[in-house]
Amino acid sequence: MTIEELSAEQARRTCPEIAFDCKTTAELTPLEQIIGQDRAVRALQFGLNIDKKGFNVFVSGLPGTGRKTAIIDFVRELAAKRPTPSDWCYVNNFKDSSRPNAIRMPPGKGMDLKKAMEEFVGHVPVALREAFESEDYSKRRDAVLQAVNRERNDIITSINRIAKDASFAIQQTAAGFALVPLVEGKPLTDQEFLELPEALQQQINKAREAVNERIGDAFRPLRDIAKRADKEIADLNKEVARFAISPYLDEMREQFEGIDEVDTYIDEVENDILESLPLFLAPPKDIPIDPTRNYHVNLVVDNSQTKGAPAEIELNPTYIRLFGYAERESRMGALITDYTMIRAGTAHKANGGFLVIPAEQMFRDPLAWEGLKQMISSGKLEMEDPAARMGYMVTKTLRPEPIPFDGKVIILGSPQVYQILHGLDPDFRELFKVKAEFDTTMERTEENLGLFASFVCGLCRREGLFDLDPSALSALVEHSSRIAGDQNKLTTQFAQVADVIREANHYAAMDGSNVLDGVHIRRAIEEKVYRSNMIQEKMVEMIGDGTVLIDVAGRKKGQVNGLAVLSTGDYAFGRPSRITATVGVGREGIIDIERQAQLSGTSHTKGVLIISGLLNARYAVDVPLSLSARLVFEQSYSGVDGDSASSTELYALLSALSEVPIKQYIAVTGSVNQWGEVQAIGGVNEKIEGYFEVCKIIGITGEQGVMIPQSNVRNLMLKEEVVEAIREGWFHIWPVATIDEGIEVLTGVEAGTRNSDGHYPEGTINHLVQERLLRMAEAIKEYHP
Repeated sequence: MTIEELSAEQARRTCPEIAFDCKTTAELTPLEQIIGQDRAVRALQFGLNIDKKGFNVFVSGLPGTGRKTAIIDFVRELAAKRPTPSDWCYVNNFKDSSRPNAIRMPPGKGMDLKKAMEEFVGHVPVALREAFESEDYSKRRDAVLQAVNRERNDIITSINRIAKDASFAIQQTAAGFALVPLVEGKPLTDQEFLELPEALQQQINKAREAVNERIGDAFRPLRDIAKRADKEIADLNKEVARFAISPYLDEMREQFEGIDEVDTYIDEVENDILESLPLFLAPPKDIPIDPTRNYHVNLVVDNSQTKGAPAEIELNPTYIRLFGYAERESRMGALITDYTMIRAGTAHKANGGFLVIPAEQMFRDPLAWEGLKQMISSGKLEMEDPAARMGYMVTKTLRPEPIPFDGKVIILGSPQVYQILHGLDPDFRELFKVKAEFDTTMERTEENLGLFASFVCGLCRREGLFDLDPSALSALVEHSSRIAGDQNKLTTQFAQVADVIREANHYAAMDGSNVLDGVHIRRAIEEKVYRSNMIQEKMVEMIGDGTVLIDVAGRKKGQVNGLAVLSTGDYAFGRPSRITATVGVGREGIIDIERQAQLSGTSHTKGVLIISGLLNARYAVDVPLSLSARLVFEQSYSGVDGDSASSTELYALLSALSEVPIKQYIAVTGSVNQWGEVQAIGGVNEKIEGYFEVCKIIGITGEQGVMIPQSNVRNLMLKEEVVEAIREGWFHIWPVATIDEGIEVLTGVEAGTRNSDGHYPEGTINHLVQERLLRMAEAIKEYHP
C-alpha cells in the first residue's frame, strides 16, 4: 500500500487576511460578550437567576481562559438590572453593649441616619447645658426646693416644740441629734447632769426616752420628704432634658418614619440620655468618658452610591476580609473595642448581589471555607473573632447581631478543585449545585474569527495598544490554533493571546510603527520561545556533537527514533530518543528494561503489555509465543511514561524479528492498541519540530521526516520554517492508521495480510516475523522438550 505524505497546506492551516474586513482593528467594535463559552454562559444564566437556596455557582476552568474577567463583567451587567439592597448599621445595645444591634435601612438612608445622629450628638450637650443653666429651670428647681424646705422647717419646728415642752433641747451631734435636759431654760452639761441626785437622773432619762419616741415618729415624714424631693428634682431634670432634646429626636422620628427599628433605637437613645444626665451636667474636667460615645451610628454597608445590586470580587479571601472584624485600640495598656470599630467584610458589601471568590486563594485560610459554608447554610452573616472560632483563646469581645445574607456566591476554581470538593465535602454538593465549566477551545468558524478580532480590538482600546492589521490578526489566529492544538479550533486562553499582542506592541514601538502587522506578531512568538528554549538547544547540541546518539540517515535492524515531549514549565519541546529491541529464544516474553530499572511509569508499562497482546493475537494463535525480547530507551536516565512510544517499540520489535532494517531518517510517534491500530498522541507539533531541529544540526538530506497517527493530522500547526521545508521537499510527514501501514513506510517492504489458512504472503514483514517466531518455538521445543 502507498501512504501519501502530507502537503505543506495540511501541516498548517493558514488564515487568509481577507477573513478580516477591516484595515485595522480600530474600525471594529470592542467585544462585549463572552465568546466560545456557550455552555458556561447557559450555566451562569441559570445559576445566577434562579432564586432558590443552594444554587450557587462554581466556575470551573483553567487560568488564562478569561473566566475571572468574564465572570466579573457578566455579574456586573446582571447586577446593574437588580434592585439596590439595603444599607446596614450597627448601633449600641443599651442592654448588653457586647452584642451591638444591626439596623436595616433603605439604600442611602443609612448615611442619612449616621449624619442625623452625628448632628444630634453635637447638639445634645449644648442643648442640655443651656436648658439646665436657664432661668426658668432655676426658678422651677428653687420652687421645688423651697416647698420642700418649708415642709421640712415645719416638721423641725414641731419637733423642737415637743422637746421644749418636755424641758429638753435638741442639739446636733456627729451621730445625728441628742436631747439635752433644760433647767431654768438652760441646757445641762454632762458634768452637771452627773452631779444631780440619782433619782432625778432616772426621772430625766425616763422622760428623755418618752420624748425620743415622739420625736422619732415626727422625724419619719422628714425622711420621706427628702426622697420625694430627690424624685421631684429627678423628674424635673428629665422633663427639662426631654424638652431640650425632643426637637432633635422628633425631627429624626419624622425623617425616618416607617422604619420601626430606627424608632425603637431613638427611644432607647432618649431613655439612656435621661438616665445619664449626671454625666452630661458634670463639669467637663470631671467627666472620665464622652457621654455621647454610645449614640454614634456605625454604617458598615453603605449603598448610597450603588447603582443596582453590588458585585464584589475578593482576591484575598481570608476569614476577616470576607466576614469582617472588630478593630481594637490601646487605652491605658489594654486593647479595647466597641461597636463603632466594627468593619464590614466583602460578604457584607456583596449582600443582596454577587460575591466572587477564587477557590485556590480561599483555601489558604482554614477558617474561610467553613465560614462561607456556614453563611450560605444559615443565611446569616455572623462576625466572630478568629482566635475564638478556632478555640485558641476565648476573651470577652463583641458578638454583633447577625445580618441576614441574601446573595449569590460564585467560586472560581480549577477542575481539580471542583473534583476534590465534590468528592470529599458533602456540604459542597448541597450549596453549589450549579457548575459553569469554561472550555479552553472554541470552533474556528467565520463568526468566531469576527468575535476574536473584536476581542483584540477591545484589548487594544483598554490598554492603549497599537491596532492590528489583517496580517497581524491572521498570524494571531494561527498562533491561537497552535495553542489550541487543533486546526479547526481557537484557544480561549486569552491571557496567552493578550501577552503576544503586548509583546508585539513593544517591538512595533521599537520599529517606529503605530500598527501591528504579522511580522511583529511572529517576532513576539519567536522571542518568547528563544527566552525559554535554552535546554532544548543544549540537548540538540549534544546530539549534534555525538554525545547523544541519534541516527538520521541509513537503515538499521531493531532500532527506531522515537519522539517524546519535555517541559520546562513555560515551554514544551520535542526530543528524539533511540529505541532499540533485541530478541532471542526464550519464554520471558517482552521485557521492558525501563520497568526493570524502575524508570517506567504506569502508562508506559501498559503500552508494553499491549504490544505483548498484539503479538499473541497476530502470531501466536496456534503456537505459543516463544520469545525473549528486550526494549529500551537508549541514553535515558530519567523516568519514562506515556504510551505514545508503544507503536515505535513495536516497529523496533518487528524489525528485530523480521531482520528487515528500518529507515533511521524517519522518526515515529503514536500509541497502538491490540488490533494494530495507531492511536492519537499529544504534543505532535512539538515532536515534529524537535526532530526537525535535530535534522538541521546533523544535516538535512531531503529524506528525513516523521510518521504520525492519521488521527493527529488535524492537530498539526507547525511553525512556518518546518512548513516551508515540507513545501520544498526537504522534510516529510507520513500519516498512518495501522501498524501495517507504518512498518511499510519504515522498511519499504509490504506488511502482508493474513490468508485464510492463517499464514502471510511470503516475503512480507508479517510472514518473516511469523516464520522467525515458529523457528524460536521449535528451538524451545528442542532444548526444553
